[in-house]
Amino acid sequence: MAKKPAPNAVALVSERRLWDRMMAMAEIGAIPGNGVNRACLSKEDIRARRLLLTWARNLKLDAEVDPIGNLFLRRRGTDATLDPVCAGSHMDSQPQGGRFDGIYGVLAVLEAFEALEAAGITTRRPIELVAWTNEEGGRYAPGAMGSMVHAGLRRLDEFLDLTDKDGIRLGDALAETLAAEPWIPRRPLGRSYAAYLEPHIEQGPRLEAEGKTIGVVTGIQGSRWFTVTVTGETAHAGAAPMRGRKDAVQDALRIIAALNELMADPTDTARFTVGRINVSPNTPNSVASSVQFSIDFRHPDRAELLRRGDAIAALAGRAVRDCTVAVAENFHVMPCAFDPLVVDAVQNAAEGLGLSWMRMPSGAFHDAQFMQPLCPTGMIFVPCRKGISHNVAEYAEPAHLAAGTQVLVGALLDLANR
Repeated sequence: MAKKPAPNAVALVSERRLWDRMMAMAEIGAIPGNGVNRACLSKEDIRARRLLLTWARNLKLDAEVDPIGNLFLRRRGTDATLDPVCAGSHMDSQPQGGRFDGIYGVLAVLEAFEALEAAGITTRRPIELVAWTNEEGGRYAPGAMGSMVHAGLRRLDEFLDLTDKDGIRLGDALAETLAAEPWIPRRPLGRSYAAYLEPHIEQGPRLEAEGKTIGVVTGIQGSRWFTVTVTGETAHAGAAPMRGRKDAVQDALRIIAALNELMADPTDTARFTVGRINVSPNTPNSVASSVQFSIDFRHPDRAELLRRGDAIAALAGRAVRDCTVAVAENFHVMPCAFDPLVVDAVQNAAEGLGLSWMRMPSGAFHDAQFMQPLCPTGMIFVPCRKGISHNVAEYAEPAHLAAGTQVLVGALLDLANR
């Protein structure tokens, strides 16, 4: 049986304090139905960062921010020469998001710091809490921008001229966010870490369905995103004969039907979504001259992700009858397997605390996927009701949030004392 990790520190995790802070954060960007709209680099995001810094002040953490706005709060260790353990998540939400996605990981680490401080425990290695910039991609795509840039997988200057729906440049929004807390020291992008750990709600139904409290995450499936543009010719809906029309909607439907066949999977492993469709001129009495739609394709198997994703462009070309079609890939990340060092630390902590657990992959991508190339990485999942996420109905039980934080304390003590 696994050894119970630092029982005094674990016992000092406060379910009430964690819940109250979660609910206080949920007031920033609150929308009807108990949801949250807290876009990255927005005024709401600045308020959330400021509240986090207020809570962190009594813990005497060292704050730093990097060029893309990732916020770091460092708890010192006994040996400043050792690489730190990093843990956290993000504070931004989807436009119609919930109260738990992302922000739980940030506040769980803060609560772990509270428990360690109350127990009088100092680890060998420093521990850094990170709040990543723009994980969701709801205002500026792609998501996980902060962790990708921090890890050196993309360059910051690739994103500075992106604009949101109101025409605001990312570079300008970033400058405003950085200027809001000018006292925070700047740090360069990237650094060496001993490990990275990310607590998160599951965003799926497996833990709840199987009656488990802790998900020991083994890796993340790969993702490929595409934009398909179908170009036809507008015409009068009443006067133009059916024969000879170049109807972009009809050809878009043919492509989507063909894609459904390509992505059909009797094992229900593949994930295929057309989530956004834009039609022009988008009037009821005109034949559509163009349709643009998104494809979100995910799979845990690298070979399948490549095979089916690579087939999309040719399939779309064969499916159209009257129009032309162009397919552009906007984003891709291959599946990743998490390091046994961190996976085992999470499992051992859950076992030591007598909590029910299961090993499982993540269906959603997270910042952890982009930290894996830098250092041993892992995640802790807790259940969410009915697996609902990116939705105002998103909900996690206070006891589950606290249990995940207790596991986090145990895993952090293991990793930071190596």
